[in-house]
Amino acid sequence: MKKNFSRMSTKDLAAVCQRAITVSDEPTYAVVRDNPLLMALKIVYGDYDTVYTKKTYSGKGILLVDADGNRDTPFSGMKSVLVGHAKLSDSPFQQEAIEIYAIFEKYGVDLDRYKWAEETAQMKKLLEELFKPENAAKIERMQLTFALNQINAAQIAFEKLFNEIAEENSELRMMESASSIRKTLQTTLINYLNVVQAMNSLPGWKELYAKLDEMVKAAHNSRQIAPKTNTPPVI
Repeated sequence: MKKNFSRMSTKDLAAVCQRAITVSDEPTYAVVRDNPLLMALKIVYGDYDTVYTKKTYSGKGILLVDADGNRDTPFSGMKSVLVGHAKLSDSPFQQEAIEIYAIFEKYGVDLDRYKWAEETAQMKKLLEELFKPENAAKIERMQLTFALNQINAAQIAFEKLFNEIAEENSELRMMESASSIRKTLQTTLINYLNVVQAMNSLPGWKELYAKLDEMVKAAHNSRQIAPKTNTPPVI
């Protein structure tokens, strides 16, 4: 029996172990029902199966893009209105617009172009100052309170989502990777196959060995081979 699994892919190794366990659990092979090496294989395979297809990151980055856009749009709109009033000498809100726009300048009039972490920190400070009573009153006179509230709601939603995704990514990275337990799984599988092979001459074991031997041969024969290509190698 060929028991070299080091060249198998992560997925193929999982398939071999799962098949070995399924075959061994058939009622016909009661001789291994409580075998400690089979039990060990089941335990290690269970751990391996949990992580071998896991993602390193949550894959929810697109949600953050949308959430960031939800705060950038009203931010840009409110800024444009302020600029318009500030430039119109006959606008009844010119002075308020100039004063509020100065606050935007203090924390970055191009906040919507900042990196997420920096934008979040600066936006938080900007909102804190805009919600101060004296500034909130000016914004209300310009009928821009709805825009301010929209920015604030989007900021809160972004921070909540950002923290949730960061925590999820952290948990994923903390999970033991399949590659880190692959060697243990290979060793455990080989140990189990070795004992089946060693017991090959005894009743009940011969049939199990024959079936596992065919299963291992099939797994090795079905291993994917890279297709030929006419494209020259990159040097």
